[in-house]
Amino acid sequence: MRTKIKSILAILLIFVTVTSCDDYLDLRPEDGIVREEFWQTKEDIQAAVIGIYSSLLKRPPAGQTPTDGTDYNISEYLFMYGEIRADMISPATNTTPDQRDITTSNILSSNDLTSWSAFYRTINYCNTVIELAPAVKNSDPTLTQTQLNNYLSEALAIRAYLYFTLARTFKDVPLKLNATLSDKDNFQLAKTPQNEIFEQVIKDLALAEEYAVTTYGNIPSDKGRITVYTINAMQADVYLWMDKYTEALAAAEKVENSGKFQLISASNSWFNRVFAVGNTTESIFEFQYSTQNLNPFYDMFTQRPEFIASSGVLEDVFGIDFADANNFDVRGQRCALVPGTNQIYKFTGLNMDSYKTLSESDTHWFVYRYSDVLLLKAEALIQLERGDEAVAIIEEIRTKRRAISQTHENVNPVNKAEVTDYLLAERARELAYEGKRWFDVLRNARRNNYERLDLLTNMALISAPADQLQSILAKLQDPDSHYLPINEYELYTNKALVQNPFYK
Repeated sequence: MRTKIKSILAILLIFVTVTSCDDYLDLRPEDGIVREEFWQTKEDIQAAVIGIYSSLLKRPPAGQTPTDGTDYNISEYLFMYGEIRADMISPATNTTPDQRDITTSNILSSNDLTSWSAFYRTINYCNTVIELAPAVKNSDPTLTQTQLNNYLSEALAIRAYLYFTLARTFKDVPLKLNATLSDKDNFQLAKTPQNEIFEQVIKDLALAEEYAVTTYGNIPSDKGRITVYTINAMQADVYLWMDKYTEALAAAEKVENSGKFQLISASNSWFNRVFAVGNTTESIFEFQYSTQNLNPFYDMFTQRPEFIASSGVLEDVFGIDFADANNFDVRGQRCALVPGTNQIYKFTGLNMDSYKTLSESDTHWFVYRYSDVLLLKAEALIQLERGDEAVAIIEEIRTKRRAISQTHENVNPVNKAEVTDYLLAERARELAYEGKRWFDVLRNARRNNYERLDLLTNMALISAPADQLQSILAKLQDPDSHYLPINEYELYTNKALVQNPFYK
């Protein structure tokens, strides 16, 4: 018990002191706490790894952010980075000016949403575990190599996912793989090209896969911590961004062939099981919010709504059968959104009739679900000239979700563009508001030297305000505009950084 208390207190001390207002990566802990007081037992490692997960869920403590603007936790950033520039959300009554500016591509480096400090803070927690945990074997003989490897797998995979997100959002970003343990560490770090970030992510995931567990022995841990299947899902995703389709297919099939996951057929309880409760057979990795640690989305979507579903989403994405009100895609009304008000419902609903209360707002953030991986597999198959197999996957998911005929498309399996459009439409339905839409469209648009730039411009035609449409379309012609600028604070504190080209 004393060891457990010591571990918890030590990790809390690390989190309280881990950042500094004058370090651009916001990563500085105090040497004595990190090295002398903490890294002694396997319980210390466990506490540090739990701290990594905790940092994914919570906003940073007061005074630990480098800017004076709004602070968000990582799941909020994941939502906004994946949805705010796409075509399925609109500003609501409490949208901030910075949020609104990104929806209209009027993005400045002073925008609060361009701060990456929350990501680098957690990356440093991961780096600290990776760097310091192995030495604990010298002080704790009860720590086995297998246990150590399992903890390292979690840190490696989370670091990989965060760098993957940064590279998709900002393109070139600083790559720091060692822990920031002292004020003497170098904070002047240049950007690393996006392709090198992706290569490092794949390298981290390969080692993480080697070290990973298949199960922790209970469902909440299997869904809320990194397993080998989480890593395989990430690999499939990253390989598609690298145009390595054979590798993406192989990674997706590892998840599929595991026999650990299955789609749940649509029913009146489907929404409650998959989203309101979570951790079903459809789940691979979810951020585990609880009634003791509420998610941030009740405030964002219900209490003080910052975003709502775009006006045409219900009809254009999910379809409406005007002849039969009982015929509807289970993923649409009272799952993705509320008809009439267009409130985003996925993270605040209890069932198809009732909201959760604020004190019950424990819906998880869904990083990877089984259907996501199946659709990633379909995307790889399209690029490998196996469009008929891709269409079969799409149709299987549509059947499970009770998709209606109004959204069915008769596509030519050998026509990549047609099948890709069908795939993206299905991903929009299946993964609505899960932080995927912008990245899905950008990934497919940029292939073959932006052969499908029309995917991005078509989104703008749907979502852009009429008086800004031409300006947004003109910006989208420049691939550098598809990434966010580096925040001005980072440029001020790290002189090795150079602003992204579009924003100079």
